[in-house]
Amino acid sequence: MSGSSLSATGSSAWPSVTTGPDDPRIGITSTVPSEVLYAAGRIPVDLNNVFVGSEDPLAWVEWAESQGFPRNCCAWIKGIYTAAHRSGLRRVIIVSEGDCSQTHALGEVLRDDGIETIPFAFPQSRQPEPLAREISALAAYCGATPDAVRAAKNRLDAVRSMALEIDRVAWAEGRIGGAEAHWALVSCSDMCGNPEQFAERLLGILRHTEDPAGDAGPRIGLLGVPPMIDGLHDCVEEAGARVVFAEVPRQFAMPFPARDLVDQYLQYTYPYGVGPRLDDIGAQIAVRRIDGLIHYVQSFCFRQIADLLLRRHLPVPILTLEGDRPGPVDGATRIRIETFVDMLGVRRPPKEGRWR
Repeated sequence: MSGSSLSATGSSAWPSVTTGPDDPRIGITSTVPSEVLYAAGRIPVDLNNVFVGSEDPLAWVEWAESQGFPRNCCAWIKGIYTAAHRSGLRRVIIVSEGDCSQTHALGEVLRDDGIETIPFAFPQSRQPEPLAREISALAAYCGATPDAVRAAKNRLDAVRSMALEIDRVAWAEGRIGGAEAHWALVSCSDMCGNPEQFAERLLGILRHTEDPAGDAGPRIGLLGVPPMIDGLHDCVEEAGARVVFAEVPRQFAMPFPARDLVDQYLQYTYPYGVGPRLDDIGAQIAVRRIDGLIHYVQSFCFRQIADLLLRRHLPVPILTLEGDRPGPVDGATRIRIETFVDMLGVRRPPKEGRWR
């Protein structure tokens, strides 16, 4: 979806988009069981991707502030709010447990604006029964039958396998760039609204790979929520390193084999605290031979506290970058990345042969 280059002052008059009552689209504030939505003939719309993929995401943040959102509120929340209005959505699924602590208030504002909100939770007990009830309630709301949900899971798993293959080719063979792999993984949250067309785009990436990258210097893992900083992957590569792991985007592609939908979303690490994430990150450090980690944290987000535990328990150096508002990599951040990569290059033992 295209954004606007209007400033906060000019954008306060953005027109609302009117849609009919049969609009199949449902906005989502975070990854949810999209199999249920597709099984019912609905179309999930990841409002995070709509926001950050707009032509001027900063203007979207400023518009939300012009409507009364405070400055010291997460910019993702403000971007999601604007995206819901700019998209003309009538319904939004609010992830009320297992995501952002500010989502509750966002849901109240959207309801007051006349947008229907549907709650969905990832119960923190991480037990099958509570999660099964949440999925069943969502299926009942959407009108999805168990057979249709199972068929949708098979349909989406086939597409996800292509995104995971792009990820593998990127880190194991160096024939796809980190930014391209990041896009493929993060887009699995809603399949860009059309799984078949999305699969064609993924196939195009797999068909047009690059020559192997060779020894591209230190191998970097990117932790945390998808960064709001534009050009971060390019900055890392310009510093002489390569991003070979995108923690949370990879989770959007559901990388673990699962018996059913409940099992799949119990293995999904993002909603369940630091413990499951540490297990996954530690395993990937070994498999992908990661030399260092960049942990992106969002200003005014409770997840910043997790940085303390990541540093305590992960075996490689970590550079923490804090982002507030969308925009390009600034000079200070670029210098910090370059210094970090230089440090990793000094620590990295010499390797014989190809880096892969």
